[in-house]
Amino acid sequence: MGNRTDRRLLGALLVVLAAGIGGTACGSPGPDRGETDQDIRAALEKGGKVTVWAWEPTLKKVAADFEKKYPNVDVELVNAGTGDKQYTALQNAIAAGSGTPDVAQIEYYALGQFAIGKTVEDLSPYGAITHAKSFTPGPWHAVHQGEAIFALPMDSGPMALFYNKKVFDEHGVEVPTTWDEYVEAARALHEADPKVFITNDTGEAGATTSLIRQAGGRPYYTRGTDVSIDFDDDGTRKYTATWQKLLDEKLVAPISSWSDAWYKGLADGSIATLSIGAWMPANLTSGVATASGDWRVAPLPQWTKGDKTSAENGGSSLAIPKAAKNKELAYAFTEFATTGAGASGRVTQGAFPATRADLESQAFLDKPFPYFGGQQANRVFAESARNVSTAWSYLPFQVHANSIFNDTVGKAYTSRVRLSDGLDAWKDASMKYGDEQGFTVNR
Repeated sequence: MGNRTDRRLLGALLVVLAAGIGGTACGSPGPDRGETDQDIRAALEKGGKVTVWAWEPTLKKVAADFEKKYPNVDVELVNAGTGDKQYTALQNAIAAGSGTPDVAQIEYYALGQFAIGKTVEDLSPYGAITHAKSFTPGPWHAVHQGEAIFALPMDSGPMALFYNKKVFDEHGVEVPTTWDEYVEAARALHEADPKVFITNDTGEAGATTSLIRQAGGRPYYTRGTDVSIDFDDDGTRKYTATWQKLLDEKLVAPISSWSDAWYKGLADGSIATLSIGAWMPANLTSGVATASGDWRVAPLPQWTKGDKTSAENGGSSLAIPKAAKNKELAYAFTEFATTGAGASGRVTQGAFPATRADLESQAFLDKPFPYFGGQQANRVFAESARNVSTAWSYLPFQVHANSIFNDTVGKAYTSRVRLSDGLDAWKDASMKYGDEQGFTVNR
């Protein structure tokens, strides 16, 4: 995301800030649920167009089903880019005062910058609080602060350990249950075959913060426009100490995720594990088809033996911009897509649910995965979802912070810079940016 876009938008918005994700936010005044339901029903009967910016492919069927149920409504799905590209386009539309969609897909880590700027609706007046028990803890925590609900969860990414069983069996290495055992397994695999690495990593912000979160690290604190960053807590130190061993001993393949070399490594077994979100199976099935039957899923290794703590890696929500033209229709579509039949329909297409009902359904839990040798992998994912640590917050400018990760922490993967020093450099650069944007950065 370009700095120029960030500054134009945030500079204009900071003058009207009150509270946002990470602080104690209050619900916006609005009609009670009874009146809102009547307004939504009237809007659905009258009809109109709902423009949805999203890149998630399962929403195509959701849109078709919604139009079938409400024939007077036209849903226009627009792919304005994935992730950062869409956020830039959304910021530009907000700043220009025109072209803003009615609904926007926003990942959890990016939601804060729109919530704190009051550019997305608080959905609590529409009755969103009635879904408080509908979603698993991690996704609900990501969209809900105090009395304010800035989006509804669309999917989730509880983490698990994907491992190549064929490679582990071939070398007689046990699947690790703790991160200390993970380091030992990395050593054993690489010693048995120097071409085999326990995993790959060239520095990725989301993966790093997810494992820090699981370790109990809480580097970010946000309350309104006050923010602080601290990568010197016990949880972060646990992560850096473990990962530094892997880097020092060259036990991590210097291969970037999603590259051709990465897919090749997953296929031939030279990359033996992935610690990643539960949305990964579809990517393995389509991108690493030749390794079908080799891979399995296990719980994420623990920082303390016997624990069951997990974390989120990825996942996104549907939010309604303040500038939406038809907010009642927008909310009706958002609710349909994220709960009930809409959510279940997306799950049947391969999306990983954020809804408790889908996660707890017997059909979901019993589903065999031929790619994983018939394993009922959803049981592992569902358990992970129940154990996601919710005591976590992102920066209100996390999108920008993540964009400079490789300029700072990334050096630990390509030079003699220590991982802890790279995190300090990331902190300094992020704090400097926060100062420039008008946040109160506590030191």
